[in-house]
Amino acid sequence: MAFRVRTTARAKRDLDAILGWLLSEQAGEAGLRWFQGLREGVASLSEAPRRCMLAPEDEAFPFEVRQLLYGNRPHVYRILFTIDGDSVTVLHIRHGRRLPLSGG
Repeated sequence: MAFRVRTTARAKRDLDAILGWLLSEQAGEAGLRWFQGLREGVASLSEAPRRCMLAPEDEAFPFEVRQLLYGNRPHVYRILFTIDGDSVTVLHIRHGRRLPLSGG
């Protein structure tokens, strides 16, 4: 079953900020390839999103929050998302070293 992947405005801002940082750091072609891989990671949620583990934030919210990890240490990002029927909604993309979100 193919899932439709939607991205919230927050997650789009996260992607823009990550790309902006890569460009400001002059990451070059390697940085752009890494960023394209991140976008492909988001798109991969259209297939078997339940393969991804529950996020640490899951218990703080009234709905299930899962995460897909992308990258290698120390540059791991967490793609936080929910599944509702045949839709996946990407909520947020955070660096792995940041503290988990709270449900408040």
